[in-house]
Amino acid sequence: MIRLNFIGNYRAQGKIKKSFRKAKQSYLRRIRWAVSSFYFGMGLCFATWASRIPDIKVALDLSPADLGSILLALPLGQLTMMPFSGKLVTRYGSHRLLLFSLSMYAVCLSNMGLAVHSWQLALGLFLFGMCGNMNNIAVNTQGVYTEKLYNKNIMSSFHGVWSFAGFIGALIGILMLAIAFTPFQHFLTVAFLVFTLVAVNFKFLIKAKESPKSNEKRKLFTKPDPALVWLGVIGFGCMASEGIMFDWSGVYFEEIVQVPGPLIVLGYTSYMIMMATGRFLGDGLITRFGRKNVIQISGVLISTGLFTAVFFPYLIPATAGFMLVGLGVSTIVPTIYSVAGKTPHIPPGEAIAMVTSVSFLGFLMGPPVIGFIAELFGLRFSFAFIGIFGLIIAFLVSKIQALR
Repeated sequence: MIRLNFIGNYRAQGKIKKSFRKAKQSYLRRIRWAVSSFYFGMGLCFATWASRIPDIKVALDLSPADLGSILLALPLGQLTMMPFSGKLVTRYGSHRLLLFSLSMYAVCLSNMGLAVHSWQLALGLFLFGMCGNMNNIAVNTQGVYTEKLYNKNIMSSFHGVWSFAGFIGALIGILMLAIAFTPFQHFLTVAFLVFTLVAVNFKFLIKAKESPKSNEKRKLFTKPDPALVWLGVIGFGCMASEGIMFDWSGVYFEEIVQVPGPLIVLGYTSYMIMMATGRFLGDGLITRFGRKNVIQISGVLISTGLFTAVFFPYLIPATAGFMLVGLGVSTIVPTIYSVAGKTPHIPPGEAIAMVTSVSFLGFLMGPPVIGFIAELFGLRFSFAFIGIFGLIIAFLVSKIQALR
């Protein structure tokens, strides 16, 4: 009888442990889903804005030069907020800042649909950029926290969700144009969708608040950690490559590859598809082969892809080259954010902000530099110049101990 009771108790304890593990896994999945929804909301807002730029250009009667000048307001807003976003995450917690920033990101999006003068659009883009930077630092800090809970690489999949949101945003944009929605009606619809995502998922965010080192007051501007600077330089090279693909891929297919009109978007589309695919596969690859090896291969893929498009400027090889670039850039930024967020003695939000401050310059400077070089030496030469960045990334990885 005692033995039977013992067996019964043992089985009961086993069931309790199994039930506890299931409950824990379920809760972790809910946290991951919540964080993913904020990545999705951010990507959806940006893609929604981008999908209506041509309509707003026509509605405000903007010349290409006027539009180019106004569009600079967005990165200017991001740059303005960069020194402060990490500090705000540390002080108020990434969950609170994320609630505020994504909500305001959606508000700014809807308000841009109301612009009737160019200065109103510029102001809206500036605020959109400020909220976007806060959102970027806060959501990646949540990504780092979630990765720590899972104790495995999942950051790349979060960025994959952002890329997927870009596709969804483009599809919604096509639908809104088909049913003749104005930009404001379109933006407001998406804003309500984002508000719903925020309301449903906010309570499942990780409510952590980092304390400054040794509980001392940190200076507003501090000397950056050398490892973070190197991570930023790697991010610079990657985001410079991303920037030219966003802004110049269509021009390259039109002027150099010389494809018929509808195929002009093929280079950009193939690049985006492979970038999203690489991000969803990236976590498994990093787990199997290690961060260093994956980033080194990624750098080589970026260079190989760009050089292929330069030396073989025909439809099939150029498309294949742009696909390689998409794979190459897919895992680099998520990986350096993940590594930066785990830097000892520095709060994750501030560490990510430091890396972003350096790497984002590549996204800003890459496209204008391409234009300047193209004016002097031609567009093919300028793409070859950026192609060198991938090899530099592969070399620099060996300099960072945290990536080994």
